[in-house]
Amino acid sequence: MKYNKKAEEMKAVSLASAVETVKKLEVKLSDFAKKHKKDIQKDPAFRKRFLEMCAPLGVDPLSSKKDFWGGVLGIGEFYHELAVKVAEVCLASRSRNGGIMSVAEVQSILKKRGTKFRLGTSEMKSSEYSKEDIITSIGKLSKLGSGFRTVLIGKSVMVVSVPTELDNDHTEVMKIAQDVSERTDLERIGGDVTMEDVKEFTHWDDERTKRALDLLLSKGMAWLDEYEGIERYWFPSVWKEGLTLDGESSTSDI
Repeated sequence: MKYNKKAEEMKAVSLASAVETVKKLEVKLSDFAKKHKKDIQKDPAFRKRFLEMCAPLGVDPLSSKKDFWGGVLGIGEFYHELAVKVAEVCLASRSRNGGIMSVAEVQSILKKRGTKFRLGTSEMKSSEYSKEDIITSIGKLSKLGSGFRTVLIGKSVMVVSVPTELDNDHTEVMKIAQDVSERTDLERIGGDVTMEDVKEFTHWDDERTKRALDLLLSKGMAWLDEYEGIERYWFPSVWKEGLTLDGESSTSDI
């Protein structure tokens, strides 16, 4: 019994010590935030590092506009406004891409054309939205159960704005479309696949290949084009991302 009592006392002391340490770290974190407020607001890379510092302490500067973080930094409001803008961009392009587009394309649209929404008085400028900012804002949208989320397809992070579940087969097909021009001897710009492409790269049978392509086609994430007897499945989100990364102008209907 004495050993048990002593163990409980030691646990209590350890817990109290840990709580005290966390409180001290939170104070230092708030001092750091005050000192580097402008850097956090204006430098996307610095902002990303700051949020990474907050995470282990369970501090969420995005959770409230009324507490210390909202009052001093305003980044909760910043990400709230950005989430609305990202949603607007994604919804406006849904008829074209079936509800999936790359973060790079979203960033390009926000930078070059802006959106209809102009909210609040945040000191953080829209021209400084980074890809990490956009991904963070989508995290806020996903909590609303709206279907918004990000998925990694090949080398790209894509924004999905519909509740459709994409399994590994669907993402694999889009990955093939993403780099088909690099993996074949044909001069192709990328963004499209044929059934033969998919079968060659995956070794799937006809049924599995057709099932994956049909789902993407039915959801509007792929377009079917037939030329000289060959059916090509085009993925607007992948094709548009290629133009975005090459510095071409975005043509989304905002």
